[in-house]
Amino acid sequence: MASTTRRPSTAAAGRRAAAEARTLDVVERLLAEGASFTELSVERIAAEAGLSRSTFYLYFRDKTELILRLAASLKSGIFQVGVEWRADGIADGLEGLAEAYLQIIRHYRRRPATYAAVLEVAGYDRTVRDALQAGQQRFIDRIAGRLAREQRAGRTSPDFDPERAAQVMAWGGEQVIARHVIDTEDDLEEDTRIANELAAAHWHGTYRRPSST
Repeated sequence: MASTTRRPSTAAAGRRAAAEARTLDVVERLLAEGASFTELSVERIAAEAGLSRSTFYLYFRDKTELILRLAASLKSGIFQVGVEWRADGIADGLEGLAEAYLQIIRHYRRRPATYAAVLEVAGYDRTVRDALQAGQQRFIDRIAGRLAREQRAGRTSPDFDPERAAQVMAWGGEQVIARHVIDTEDDLEEDTRIANELAAAHWHGTYRRPSST
């Protein structure tokens, strides 16, 4: 006799995934309409998503888990931007670095309210802050590795610590991009200018920094 025990489980999993996606979409819509994530109640979120309060808690442990899920989806794909970029590549270098920064800016441009909410919650919630810092550390490790290779090849100054330089680039770049995306209107030309400035500062200040000796 064929077993049918998996069918209800599969159906239930599908309903759960659909409800979770709908809830996340609802929160993003409310944020885009001007709502503050901190002030959004579980009751309102659940009602807008067509869920009861108790059902909401079946899908999300709390609002922290909800914002973590939004943060993960927001950051998804960012790490891959620039993975193939090479400091010594003929078609890469400064121009390629500027293009990578522009892609990151345009990625966040599509969801500025969500970006602002994630950063706001990270300011007071240690769990969210730790999650963002863990993700940022991946960028720092990748940049530090590239800078170390550039130093070994003699293409940049040996007089700096790649890890510290990578931290400055990642932390500073994130601050510039966040302020630009959250505080200004969508403008491709201005986004390009910011990307070019970031690239020039990091290229001439680190990737091709003159030796002090």
